[in-house]
Amino acid sequence: MATDHAVPSTSAHRSVLPASLTSARIERLAARVAAAADAARVTTSAPYTGAPLADLPVSTPGDVEDAFARARIAQKAWAATSLSRRKKIMLRFHDLVLARQDEVLDLMQAESGKTRRDAFLEVTDTAITSRYYARSAARFLEPKRRRGAIPVLTHTTELRHPKGVVAIVSPWNYPLSMAAGDAIPALMAGNAVVQKPDTQTALTALWALDLMHEAGLPAGVWQMVVGRGSSIGGALMDNADYMMFTGSTASGRKIARDAGERLIGASLELGGKNAMIVLDDADIEKAADGAVAACFPSTGQLCVSVERLYVDEAVHDRFVAAFVARTKHLKLGASYDYGSDVGCLTNPSQLETVTAHVDDAVAKGATVLAGGRARPDLGPLFYEPTVLAGVTPDMTLCEHETFGPVVSVYPFRDVDEAIARANATPYGLNGSVWSRNGARGRAVAARLHAGTVNVNEAYAAAWGSIDAPMGGMGDSGLGRRHGADGILKYTEPQTVAHQRVQGFTPPARVSPETWAALLSTALKALKAAGVR
Repeated sequence: MATDHAVPSTSAHRSVLPASLTSARIERLAARVAAAADAARVTTSAPYTGAPLADLPVSTPGDVEDAFARARIAQKAWAATSLSRRKKIMLRFHDLVLARQDEVLDLMQAESGKTRRDAFLEVTDTAITSRYYARSAARFLEPKRRRGAIPVLTHTTELRHPKGVVAIVSPWNYPLSMAAGDAIPALMAGNAVVQKPDTQTALTALWALDLMHEAGLPAGVWQMVVGRGSSIGGALMDNADYMMFTGSTASGRKIARDAGERLIGASLELGGKNAMIVLDDADIEKAADGAVAACFPSTGQLCVSVERLYVDEAVHDRFVAAFVARTKHLKLGASYDYGSDVGCLTNPSQLETVTAHVDDAVAKGATVLAGGRARPDLGPLFYEPTVLAGVTPDMTLCEHETFGPVVSVYPFRDVDEAIARANATPYGLNGSVWSRNGARGRAVAARLHAGTVNVNEAYAAAWGSIDAPMGGMGDSGLGRRHGADGILKYTEPQTVAHQRVQGFTPPARVSPETWAALLSTALKALKAAGVR
């Protein structure tokens, strides 16, 4: 593979753990895991260096059951806690996250290998989510009058009750956003939560739990267990009143089957093979910047990041030149400051997948325009941001999610072709469209089979619009986070209808025939009056 695709880098020696990550602090966070005192232990590694990072207790299925038992007791009192009190706790959590962000930035970088700028986005996302649901929950959850069956005579109210105890399985790639972000609305709705964060990034999730307790959350309302899904996943499913899962499509299918068998709800954010379309009237320089932001955040380990770029042939060459130049100038590094543009992959299996996908494509004729190689000189899990051309359907990465810093570029002739090719995937999570004409961009966006689509942005516009739902179509999942959907899914709706004066059966001394005629006349009158 050509060596002139090398990417600038920062020095590897800066990857020593920051002073904030003392052994005492790590041990204190690890002690929050719901596990027996004599539990088996598991050691995680720092992706930047491969050195040991944390020694964590491993929860057993029995530990999970005990956590649920505690949660059920705590949930009753928590559900009886006023929304105003819950709001104060969440707003206090918001302030603590911002005030203590350096702590969690260090943790996220140490556990995931992402850059500080990518980690900071999780801090902002968590703060926004806390504020939004703290100040919006009452609007979503308060009793609502609904139109009754018989005007005036039927008083109908919709109530919202918490599900009970929610199980959350959160991933390693966004350890703060996915851990706290999904727990916040569940807690605001009056539920307790038993969560299994990915073991690799459990410290970050435990930090959020620690801060939430400092903000005033009662003990037992939010608990964390650590272990493999194959070991404790069954206990989570068997005890949950609702399942929130973020992860692979294969695991999501199993969870959906199990949830269906138990007749409980589930929300699943799964994989993606997201496309970005650059139209012929796009601002090329801005689109090239946008493509970098779309393809390489968190080293491409982001469900909503872009892995396919479709560019109108009229601007293809100019766009590719601008995009490749920017990609080649990205700085790789293992630094606990804002000096690096791209960090490393989080675990060896991701490096194996990325390497295998790129090597397979190159062997079958793809051209490497930038990157295309691992960088062990920087650390064990570094891989250069990579741009490929000439990718064909027989190459593994053409249709399969890579989940790494790799993107393929394809020219197209007209908009219909671009839309068809972007939609030619079983996934449907996110998309991006670039055009100087906003109306045209939105029209193309509306034709894409994806739960969120951004115009002249990569993914942050839709993700950050927290008042709107976010989630996937097709193999990208079920359910939504954010907005009303993001909290109402954690509730059971109940209709209370109070019938007054006269019901639906004929009153005394009125025959069924006469009653039917009267009701028919009333229905016609209601229609004529425009009543819904």
